[in-house]
Amino acid sequence: MNRTLLAELNEARASKRRVCLVRYLESGGEALVVDGEVRLGTVPAEVVEAAADALRRDQSRTVDTGQGRAFLQVFNPPLRLLVIGAVHIAQALAPMAALAGYQVTVIDPRRAFSTDSRFPDVAMTQDWPDEAMAALAPDRRTAVVALTHDPKLDDPGLDVALRSEAFYIAALGSRRTHAGRLERLKEHGHDAATLARIHGPAGLDIGAVSPAEIAISVLAEMTRALRVAAA
Repeated sequence: MNRTLLAELNEARASKRRVCLVRYLESGGEALVVDGEVRLGTVPAEVVEAAADALRRDQSRTVDTGQGRAFLQVFNPPLRLLVIGAVHIAQALAPMAALAGYQVTVIDPRRAFSTDSRFPDVAMTQDWPDEAMAALAPDRRTAVVALTHDPKLDDPGLDVALRSEAFYIAALGSRRTHAGRLERLKEHGHDAATLARIHGPAGLDIGAVSPAEIAISVLAEMTRALRVAAA
């Protein structure tokens, strides 16, 4: 790998972009696709499309091209889940999401809720949600789920999330609760198109009742947003 390509690759990864390194196996040539745009080298349109699919699936693979076989090596930023509210659903969702490959952080300033005994092996912060979210800086590989039902906690976190590139933003609560939430967030300057990014009530409608079932519905909707909706 030449120095120019290596520098571009490292810069793109440092800025948390989605990067695909294209290696032509027969000629030894290399190219770089960053967020669907060719940065270096020659990449036919069909290979750009294949690179986008590989990035979406988080799977490196080999494809046939007009320049022979090529290996598409994926360099995606890590998947993250930021959960606002150290509640029962979060206790189920955190380990499920970890198994699905997410780095999970639970945000809750209420010390009685955010304890190591309730969330073993889970990163936690007791900062207020807006401060925690600003520090964690959600990117396009980040999902944000608000679970407290408390506007004082959920709304500030959602406000920051809506100003980010988070690929999935959701909040728990009834449709009536969600309508009130949208009205409050509108007062923070968010327009209808931005507010439509919030999945509310959170999760797919599968008739979930228990905390674990609700966590499954949220993770399923999150997965659909990551793998299907972005297609």
